[in-house]
Amino acid sequence: MTRDKNWFAHESSYIDEPTEIGEGTQIWHFCHISSDVKIGKKCRIGQNVFIAGNVTVGNNVKIQNNVSVYEGVILEDDVFCGPSMVFTNVKTPRCAYPRNTSDDYLETRIRQGASIGANATIICGTTVGRNAFVGAGAVVTKDVPDYAVVYGNPAEVHGWACACGDVIVGKETAAPCLKCERCKTYIGNK
Repeated sequence: MTRDKNWFAHESSYIDEPTEIGEGTQIWHFCHISSDVKIGKKCRIGQNVFIAGNVTVGNNVKIQNNVSVYEGVILEDDVFCGPSMVFTNVKTPRCAYPRNTSDDYLETRIRQGASIGANATIICGTTVGRNAFVGAGAVVTKDVPDYAVVYGNPAEVHGWACACGDVIVGKETAAPCLKCERCKTYIGNK
């Protein structure tokens, strides 16, 4: 089913109105896009993805299969969300004391170019920095610096990576001035 000639949605997906979906975006099997969602241009939304109301997805974002993007999550441009990775939006959920309004949700921001590996969990209220890598299965409980490579439970910095994806140095506490040999760009303070 295509609602607009500029983007595609598979006929098995539900798209609530109103939504904004950018040119060239593809939404695949069994997805549910809630109302008041903004999805940028050239995004790829994989099978069985749920995007809650009031979520913003930037341009050229890839959300792999079986991911739920809850209210409070902001995905900037060029973000990659691996298969079955998890976002949370309430810090202390309780069934007996529901916390299910916009006021209860903590903002989680995934900055431009960040990649999140399969089965990783991003705890709400955190920011994943620009061009950071979150390893498969990691549990992110605190902010991730720009260009950091993090993995583990809880996720810790184990290195630094360039925007092109090359890991260019081992573990250090802060991003030094580094030059990528592949693309010749610098990260850190030049």
